[in-house]
Amino acid sequence: MAKDLKAIVRLHKYIVDEKRRDLGALLGEVQELEQRAENLEVEIVSEQNAAQQSPEEAGFLYGPYAAAAIARRQQIKEATTEFEEKIAVAQEEMREEFKELKVFEIAKEARDEIEDTERARSEQQVLDELGQERHRRQNKS
Repeated sequence: MAKDLKAIVRLHKYIVDEKRRDLGALLGEVQELEQRAENLEVEIVSEQNAAQQSPEEAGFLYGPYAAAAIARRQQIKEATTEFEEKIAVAQEEMREEFKELKVFEIAKEARDEIEDTERARSEQQVLDELGQERHRRQNKS
């Protein structure tokens, strides 16, 4: 039975590691989206400065750019929100799996301790029997 618990613990450790990797990937996606949002804001400021320097062309070009930038900003915001929801779910799944892992680890440790105690008791019985046999042989002589 201890071998079964060892296999179950190993399986749950693997699952927790998978959940951790999945969570890391989601966090990486959010970080990438945040970087894209920062880059967009820098680009918007740059375009605004360019539009101020040449107002004749800006009236024709900046309007469509601004509309597209607003749409991109909204898309990034929606994607970030979506990933944050996925992160919350992934964190909860990882917490639950970690709890299960701990339950099996504690059970395995308890089982190992019982087996160690039984093994030590068995070894002590053998040693006691050997000691008694030696004592009998010494007293016979």
